[in-house]
Amino acid sequence: MGALKGGGQATMQASEVPRAVAAAMSIASSLGLTVDDAIVLHDSNKLTLRLLPCDVLARVAPVAQQVAQFEIELAQRLAESGSPVAALEPRVEPRAYERDGFVVTLWTYYEPVTHGEVPPADYAHALEQLHAGMRKLDVPTPHFTDRVEQAQQLVASRDRTPELADADRELLGDTLRSMRRAIGERGGAEQLLHGEPHPGNVLTTRNGLLFIDLETCCRGPVEFDLAHAPEEVGEHYPGVNQELLRECRILVLAMITTWRWDQGDQLPNGRQLGTEWLSQIRAALDRTGLDTHG
Repeated sequence: MGALKGGGQATMQASEVPRAVAAAMSIASSLGLTVDDAIVLHDSNKLTLRLLPCDVLARVAPVAQQVAQFEIELAQRLAESGSPVAALEPRVEPRAYERDGFVVTLWTYYEPVTHGEVPPADYAHALEQLHAGMRKLDVPTPHFTDRVEQAQQLVASRDRTPELADADRELLGDTLRSMRRAIGERGGAEQLLHGEPHPGNVLTTRNGLLFIDLETCCRGPVEFDLAHAPEEVGEHYPGVNQELLRECRILVLAMITTWRWDQGDQLPNGRQLGTEWLSQIRAALDRTGLDTHG
């Protein structure tokens, strides 16, 4: 199946982007940083900007969507324990800043080190380090099944997924329910997870690999995290239950496929991806002989 990308949230509305950029630049300037320009690096549910010349990474989200304070506290505690996470901007107070209906957080900007895809062994080692750091933290977080529940509600709502054909709706509903149950019945060890450690949330820096976007944290088996990474990564992570990982991969694929059929989804080529991924789910179920009925 390869690497999975694309969470449940839509991209920021295009009409909001200029206001979001202005809010970030204004906040950074008011904190004494020199800001003449902002480059959009990434537009998903959050807008990610590089502010220049101060060279700060700003992440901007509408107030209603954000869990910024949670993410900041988690990032600080993980960084203190030496976990491979991106650091907050050291020149300003580490907190969430609000302006004009947006919440802005300020992070260290890392110059990308480009040399193709991340070697799977390095990816696995960094994720293992992150999980080790997370095991030391006791923070209230959702369970991974809460995210599955959101996908199940979306599949069940024809109003929210009007273009989803009946047979595909049944496939997604059955897959989400049966994989959730199968994973739960294994009763394996659970811990704090990143939630979506796909390649888009891994930075290749001079400081090594660093994970970003901790707002998706949840509790569950480490295999749920590994299901978001390229397949080869799971071969280098110690102690993986390969059957559980297979089930988690199918579950995650069903979840991100469901998001693509949300009528509010703004991902470019979202419907096309949703159609391709439905075929991948059918192929994966055929290959594993897993029964999604009952």
